[in-house]
Amino acid sequence: MEWVEKYANRMMDLGCTPQVELCEKGTLVEDPKSYIEADLKLQREGVEKLYQMMPALAADPTTYDITKAYLADEEEDLYWDEEQLDLIEKIGYQNWLMRMM
Repeated sequence: MEWVEKYANRMMDLGCTPQVELCEKGTLVEDPKSYIEADLKLQREGVEKLYQMMPALAADPTTYDITKAYLADEEEDLYWDEEQLDLIEKIGYQNWLMRMM
């Protein structure tokens, strides 16, 4: 929610009124590995979109800086997902689950 607040504040600084809308109902993923795989897919798509947006934000240094920091945070999450899936492959799912406890 920290990033939502930062972007909402920036929108208000620019004279816009943030709107809150309901999202589509999601599917609950109960298996940790499946969750990480689903999250990794979303992270990759999101990071790619953020990279595509960056040039258009260059004229607004404040929004650019917020988005640059957000992108770095999202990349860190993406790398964590990749690392966990790699670890699962190397040490096995049950060993990984024990390690996470």
